[in-house]
Amino acid sequence: MTSAGTAAALDCCLHLVRQDYGTQVATRVARRLVVSPHRSGSQAQYIERPMGNTEASNPIEEVMVWMRAHLDNALNIDQLAKRANYSRRNFTREFRAATGASPLQWLLSQRLALAQELLETTELPTLHIAQRCGLGTGASLRQHFQRIFNTTPRNYRREFSQM
Repeated sequence: MTSAGTAAALDCCLHLVRQDYGTQVATRVARRLVVSPHRSGSQAQYIERPMGNTEASNPIEEVMVWMRAHLDNALNIDQLAKRANYSRRNFTREFRAATGASPLQWLLSQRLALAQELLETTELPTLHIAQRCGLGTGASLRQHFQRIFNTTPRNYRREFSQM
């Protein structure tokens, strides 16, 4: 195999990884490199979101773990602050210090990461994925995907599906 240029070399390497180790491994490598597993021209970058540097015994980390387990629930700042035993203001400040994002921004990123995973690994309809991720409706999921990833869930599934 040969390639001409850096981007083509990455495409070639990802093709070889896909052949040897499968689509799932190639997709993870591509995300780590911040490139598409299959370039289609104009597309947004797809990267896995970092979890932040937090200690396991930290109340913020405990709330983050709880939030990840309850993505399908309606969650609000007051509920999360109470769970961490913080005032709303202190919780928001501490959460941002730990993650670099507001609690609701972080929650949305986790919901979208779950939606990406479900689009890649299942054939669930968009509505079911939206509900399972706490985004409510298929329209809401499409709106967030368009805004954040500059694509639709359908196109994302077509690009990254491991099915």
